[in-house]
Amino acid sequence: MFLILILALILPAPALAEQVVAGLSRDEIAITTNFDGSEILIFGAVRREAPIPRSGPLEVIITVEGPDRPVTVRRKDRRFGIWINTDAAEVDEAPTFYAVSTTAPLRDVLSDTNDLRHRISIRRAIRAVGSGVSDQPSFTRALIRIREENGLYQLNEGAVNLRDDTLFDTSVRLPANLVEGSYRTRIFLTRNRQIIAAYDTVIAVRKVGLERLIYNLAHERPLIYGILSLVIAIAAGWLASAVFRYIRA
Repeated sequence: MFLILILALILPAPALAEQVVAGLSRDEIAITTNFDGSEILIFGAVRREAPIPRSGPLEVIITVEGPDRPVTVRRKDRRFGIWINTDAAEVDEAPTFYAVSTTAPLRDVLSDTNDLRHRISIRRAIRAVGSGVSDQPSFTRALIRIREENGLYQLNEGAVNLRDDTLFDTSVRLPANLVEGSYRTRIFLTRNRQIIAAYDTVIAVRKVGLERLIYNLAHERPLIYGILSLVIAIAAGWLASAVFRYIRA
C-alpha cells in the first residue's frame, strides 16, 4: 500500500480525455450613459486525446455570474385596506446577475450532486442561511421570480448549439441594469449527468466616462457629491422658474 501511494505521488496524473477550449466575443464591457445592455457570444471546442467516448451523449452547460451581494427580501400583506411589509428574510449571497445556458433541459444533463458541488442552477447559486424565518425557500423563490422578470436571472435551456460533439456556441443577453464588477463565466462538459471537464474565465464590467466620474464621486467623496447635487437642483429650479416667468411676460 505504501509503494502504491508513493507511485501515485511521483507519476504524473493522466490527461483528461476531453477538455474545453473556449473564447468570448469580448472580455470587457463598458457601461456608459447610453448603455442599454449587451450581448456576449461564448464559443469553444472540445479537445480530445482519444476518440469520442460512446458512454453517453456529450452535453454543455454555460453560466455567467455577476458579483454576489446580500439581499433583503420583504413580504407584503394587505392590512386595513393598504399593502404593508409584514415579513423579511436576509439572503446572505445572491448573484446580481446569473444566466444558465444548456444544450438540453438542465435536469437531464446535470445530477443533483454535481449541482450542489458546483452551484450551477439558479437556486443553488443563492446562499440563504440563518435568516430567522421558517419559510426561507418561499423568499428565495420570490427573489428568483423578481429577478427573472427583470432579466437578471436567466435559464436558457437548449440555447447552446453543439455540432459534431466538438464545437459549441451560445449568446447571453446582459441587461442594461448591470452591476459593476467581475462576471465569472464557467463552461461544463457532462456525460450521463456527470461533469467531465470545466473551464473558467472572467468578463470585466466597468463604468467609463461620465458614469465612472459620478460613481467615484458618490462613493469616494459623498460630501462633495451631495453638495454638487444640491447646487445642481437649486440651479435647475431657478432656471425653470426664470424660463416660466419669461414665457408669462
